[in-house]
Order: sequence, then structure tokens, then C-alpha cells
Amino acid sequence: MRLRPQDVIALRTAIYALAPDARAIRLFGSRLDDNARGGDVDLMIDFEKPIDNPAVLSASLAVGASRAMSNRKVDILLRAPNLMNSAIHQIALEEGIVL
Repeated sequence: MRLRPQDVIALRTAIYALAPDARAIRLFGSRLDDNARGGDVDLMIDFEKPIDNPAVLSASLAVGASRAMSNRKVDILLRAPNLMNSAIHQIALEEGIVL
């Protein structure tokens, strides 16, 4: 995993500040490859309950997480009972790690 421990703490702090009811934060994508370089940070945020305004929440989480990572690009994927899952959700579940 190509995140420093302080980055993980900063991401968790930023995300839980905006979404205290989030159940899990999962890192997936290129940041899991220790041999790769660069790349954005891909996160899937899990919720137990339906969420209102997922587009607004996703954008807010992306901005907060990006700021926590010194403005590195962060992509946010939401998973909740009221949202459709796609192939990328399955990839994040199978390959991702919980932060």
C-alpha cells in the first residue's frame, strides 16, 4: 500500500468528520501496488443506512480527502443500500483494503 500511516490517519479524520456514520473506508486501485508510482487515491466509503444527496456527499468527501492529502486527487465511490452497485464496487470489495 502506497500511503504513509499519517496519510491514512488524515484521510480517516477528514472522512469521518464529514460522514460520521460511514461504516468503512476502503482503499483500492493503483495505490495498492507497491511497485507503481504516482496515481490518485481511490476510496470506497460504505454506509449501513441509505444516504441523502449522494452526489453532494461524494463531492464533499472528495474535497475533504484531497485537502487531507495535500491536494492529491482523490476519487470517492459510495456504497449504501439505496445506491446501485456497479462492477467497480465489486472490484473495490474484492481487492480493496479497509483503512
